[in-house]
Amino acid sequence: MFSHVMVGTNDMARSKAFYDALFAAMGGKPGQEDPLGRVLYFHRGALFMISKPIDGEPATVSNGGTIGFGVASPEEADAWHRAGTENGGTAAEDPPGERNGSAGRLYLAYLRDPDGNKLCALHRLG
Repeated sequence: MFSHVMVGTNDMARSKAFYDALFAAMGGKPGQEDPLGRVLYFHRGALFMISKPIDGEPATVSNGGTIGFGVASPEEADAWHRAGTENGGTAAEDPPGERNGSAGRLYLAYLRDPDGNKLCALHRLG
C-alpha cells in the first residue's frame, strides 16, 4: 500500500546517528545520503527516509501520528528500543512488552526520535 515513509528533521547528523542505531538493532544497514541531502534506509523491502523540510521551515511532528517498524522478535524490539534511548530518543508510552487487543497478541516498544516523531516496533506473537 505504501511506497515509503519520510520524516522531517532539524538536525540531519543527530537524526542519522539515531536511525542508524535503530536500523542496526533490526539487522539493517546505515542510511545512505542521496544527492538532495536526504538519508535513505532500505530494509526488509521497505524505504524509510529522513530529510530537512523542502520548504525551509522547521520540521514538526504529527500530533496523533505513529510510524511502525516491523521487527522479527520481542528481543529485536527490545534491542531497537534500547538503541533508540541510547542514541538520543526517549521512551514513550508503556515499557516494551506484550499487549493483547483487537489486533491480537503483539509485542510493542514505543519511542520518540530526537525531533519528537513517535515510533513503534511491532512483533506479532503466535
